[in-house]
Amino acid sequence: MTSVTTPDRSEFRHVLFSGTIVGAVTGVSVILYLVIARLLPAGIVASILETIIVLGAAVLVTFLPGFFATSRTVQGVAGAAAIGLWGTIVFMAVDVVLLRPFKAYPWTWDAVGGGSTWWYLPIWWMLGTLLAWMGGIVTAGRAARGGNTAIASLAIAPLGGGLGGALGLGLGGVAAAPVGAGVGFVVTLVIFAVIVISRKR
Repeated sequence: MTSVTTPDRSEFRHVLFSGTIVGAVTGVSVILYLVIARLLPAGIVASILETIIVLGAAVLVTFLPGFFATSRTVQGVAGAAAIGLWGTIVFMAVDVVLLRPFKAYPWTWDAVGGGSTWWYLPIWWMLGTLLAWMGGIVTAGRAARGGNTAIASLAIAPLGGGLGGALGLGLGGVAAAPVGAGVGFVVTLVIFAVIVISRKR
């Protein structure tokens, strides 16, 4: 049953409003990352700052939707996923209107998609929705156990995984530290979400 004091919130207007906030947070994070990448020379300082931005943005786009939706049941988890999806669409508008005209990304970014400027947007729609969905599941699972559902508390484990990924993949030369941080964060988040789901059975 849905709690009386903390009802799941998945009504359409709330999803759009909350998703717009998530999209704005995403846009600001991407702009900060691009500024660091453009202004600072490649090195340890730039890598650390970029990793911090990646992990901070990951926490917000993952757990803000569950917070806004007050995820407690399946409906709340679905609401969180919807908020995440709308957030990616809002970011797409920021990207198309602000970032693309100023050629914010290096040419290699488009080269990944064979010269297309649109290859990454569907991937971001899926990733942003996945993160919000997993974040909603973890939030609901923590609430079901009577635990602390504050974002700072929920983010501890994924942040640990992100730092581990940044150090392991970054220092190992497998991938850049910000990429390793993102991979570690997502993998840890998915593992915790799967554990929550398995406990429901």
